[in-house]
Amino acid sequence: GTVAAARRLFSELARPNLMVKVPATPAGIPAIRALIGEGININVTLIFSLDAYRDVREAYIAGLEDLAASGGDVTRVSSVASFFVSRVDTAVDAQLEAGGHNELVGQSAIANAKLAYRDFQKDFGGERFARLRAKGARVQRPLWASTSTKNPAYSDVLYADALIGPDTVDTMPDVTLEAFLDHGTAAEALSKDMGDAERFFDSLQEAGVD
Repeated sequence: GTVAAARRLFSELARPNLMVKVPATPAGIPAIRALIGEGININVTLIFSLDAYRDVREAYIAGLEDLAASGGDVTRVSSVASFFVSRVDTAVDAQLEAGGHNELVGQSAIANAKLAYRDFQKDFGGERFARLRAKGARVQRPLWASTSTKNPAYSDVLYADALIGPDTVDTMPDVTLEAFLDHGTAAEALSKDMGDAERFFDSLQEAGVD
């Protein structure tokens, strides 16, 4: 059903910059590969975990390989992988606070995004994608969604400041954009402190949060 609906939308709207949303659920992953393989642009939504993101990257790259093998034009395909950022903190912080681990709150979402960006760089900077890049394929850009700060105790530009890096997209509501224009820091931040992000996830595990 997802594949049929995406084909219909892409055909009826007939715009080269259209992206059809498909969720990164177990059922969505094969649909993503099939649609990319047909040259349909996809916004992969509802990504929270690194495991799900691994499946998303594989679906995109394999879809491009399918398209190339069938003689299709990989230069026309574009895709983003959308992480819902602040919702990770909302869910994890509640568990941390309940367990008395207040020193760890407010850090999970950014650490998760940093590790996702590490994985993005590894796969799209690797040999397998290099063959597609040589044919003109684009990387599937990480897209940071839900980047407004939900907890008033945190900076209103917490996620906007921390998630800046090459080949990424950040969507934000007007209030966050205005706050960033007023007092945000426009500097590459995603690739910094990767080791800290990995150690933080070890601390989460020790605190009993998966």
